Amino acid sequence: MTAHDKLLERLLRGTSDGSIPFDALCHLLERLGFQGRIRGSHHIFTRTGVEEILNLQPRGSLAKAYQVKQVRNVIVKYRLAGEPDER
Repeated sequence: MTAHDKLLERLLRGTSDGSIPFDALCHLLERLGFQGRIRGSHHIFTRTGVEEILNLQPRGSLAKAYQVKQVRNVIVKYRLAGEPDER
């Protein structure tokens, strides 16, 4: 299991929203096909086919818990996590 998979699993589990590293969350969104741009401290992510715009800001080196929840809701709503491997 890659670090990307572990972070995605941790994010979807929803038990550690306040301890997700901000940079890792941004990289995860980029790997899921989101286009990011930065405007000051705001990291804005969009993706074709996804109605919501994700506007993230770091709190130190971590992502804000309520923004992690927003990301999780978008991933679940649009089924962006893919199917788990059958092993």
